[in-house]
Amino acid sequence: MLNNLRILSRTPSVIKHHQLATFAAGCFWSAQLHFQCVTGVISTQVGFINGRTHEPTFEEVCADTTGHALAVQITFDYTAVSYEDLLEYFWAIQTSYEGLDDMDLGSPHRSGIYFHSDAQHATAVASKSKQEALLARDIWTEIAPAGVFYPADDYHQRYLEKGGHCVHDDKHPCSGSL
Repeated sequence: MLNNLRILSRTPSVIKHHQLATFAAGCFWSAQLHFQCVTGVISTQVGFINGRTHEPTFEEVCADTTGHALAVQITFDYTAVSYEDLLEYFWAIQTSYEGLDDMDLGSPHRSGIYFHSDAQHATAVASKSKQEALLARDIWTEIAPAGVFYPADDYHQRYLEKGGHCVHDDKHPCSGSL
């Protein structure tokens, strides 16, 4: 019993260092695989965000009938990795995927940054402006408040690790840097 009390007393200090980040970067399976390799990322899950319906299915979202984006939601320890760093990974994924395949075009596969706080909003806007200046062009990435996130079925979680296929044919990104 005493050991359980010690564990519980430490839990709030650990959790208070956790934040959420939510990104839509085309193929949510590939984005999940990339983000779960980042030091400081506690967990990732794929799902659907910022649509018009409740409890959408993968098929409904991909048919573009719900308005949701395919997204990865990340729980991270901000003392180990900053939101700015996660945005750098996000932009690296976007750049590497640009123009690769028509499979990732359209509303469900749109590029998006969904912020969970005013600070994340300001950071996302500044980061997008920086990327646009570097590329000398507009970037078609929406920045919007994070609405309700609906996790995808277990089948889709860590899908590429289970032998699933993605049009980006990713080699495991943890073996190299972005």
